[in-house]
Amino acid sequence: MNTGLLQKYNVPVPRYTSYPPANFFRSGFSEEDLHKAIVRSNETDPPHLSFYIHIPYCRQMCFYCGCNSYPMAKTDEVSRYVDAVLKEIDLVCGYIRSNRKIAQIHYGGGTPTAIPAAFIEKINRALLSRFDRIANPEIAIECHPGYMDESGFASLVGAGFNRMSLGIQDFDNNVLKAVNRKSALLPIERIFKFLRQNKIRINLDFIYGLPLQTAERFSKTIGKAIDLSPDRLVTFSYAHLPSLFPRQLVLDKRGLPEREEKERMFEKARILLFESGYKAVGLDHFVREDDELYAALQKGELHRNFQGYCTRRTTGQVYAFGVTGISQLSMAYTQNTKNMAQYIETLESGHLPVEKGYALTEREQIVREVITDLMCNERINWRQIASRMNISVADVKQATAFSEQKMQGFADDGIIRLDEEGLVMLEKGSPFIRNVAASLDVLLQGANKLFSTPV
Repeated sequence: MNTGLLQKYNVPVPRYTSYPPANFFRSGFSEEDLHKAIVRSNETDPPHLSFYIHIPYCRQMCFYCGCNSYPMAKTDEVSRYVDAVLKEIDLVCGYIRSNRKIAQIHYGGGTPTAIPAAFIEKINRALLSRFDRIANPEIAIECHPGYMDESGFASLVGAGFNRMSLGIQDFDNNVLKAVNRKSALLPIERIFKFLRQNKIRINLDFIYGLPLQTAERFSKTIGKAIDLSPDRLVTFSYAHLPSLFPRQLVLDKRGLPEREEKERMFEKARILLFESGYKAVGLDHFVREDDELYAALQKGELHRNFQGYCTRRTTGQVYAFGVTGISQLSMAYTQNTKNMAQYIETLESGHLPVEKGYALTEREQIVREVITDLMCNERINWRQIASRMNISVADVKQATAFSEQKMQGFADDGIIRLDEEGLVMLEKGSPFIRNVAASLDVLLQGANKLFSTPV
């Protein structure tokens, strides 16, 4: 990577997994506001349903973690939490039209597989019994292989999942010990064989930028992953934010790689994946050439929501259940309380545990469309966006913080290519796509928010 570009553009900017980013959400968004937002979501696109279930428990807390998680609780406490989630499903789904179809169900955490599979199956039944599904929906769960034997994976197959994301993080046991993470209980080859036999699509998740990692060692991990041939592989950049997540402070003592070494980890991993036939999708995903995400990218139809990257076929408005869960509706975001006791008690009293939210203006909906298109498809076609939103190209540009001077600066640095239709990200500029998106973001002007760097 060009050192000059890195020095110029490796500055804190939003990840843009949503627009506006979650740290713009505000308190004062009421339960009644949520009711109205759900009702309005029945009349707006996308029409499909995407459900997210947050399971916050972890049997062992990883030092790098920036998730909303809790130490593992006793079975009766977990049961009470699951009952609260089921109550939330009842309350929310009462406002959703029954003729809408499920496109996605996704379990995240925490560690969803930390709790007994019977609880997870119960939640799945509550959703799948209420609504029909689109053809080939994505029913996915994040798995910690450090605590799962074959019967555990079999239980998830029986619960209806068709995609599993294995949180490997690194195949180097010394790295895992340094960050307090348990390595896989079963040989990874045995896990793959079982999941393949049951027609489960497999994701492998890795983190780079952790203590003891080097470009050479991380390349060995990626090489082993390539030999396994997962359907999708994700290389997350570790975001060191100890002011927000105090557990990360211990990693300062254990030593984090220098920025240049972290950059080399990503570059070497990317080259290995490309040489093995994987295709880059978005910031950090790599998929096989026959994956529908790559087909969507080729057509400029890749999309994303809080579940991750998806196609226009599988995308849906996101209705989130569980403590800290964030719903992503067409015109609003809402987030549940982060306090476990408050979450459970509010639902037991028959109310929804809304802590904050954000109602998007018409202008922000336009900016969201532009930034989402850029972040997913690595290009902006002004006419396509204008047509989709039934407005003029001038209106689209005016809604954003678009500046011809800024765009020309990106072009001069080889970050983007400008043409009559809009702009296209160039290969050497790909790591800085967030910077281009930030230049279009009207909310960043004068904002005092904390973000991570692109690399």
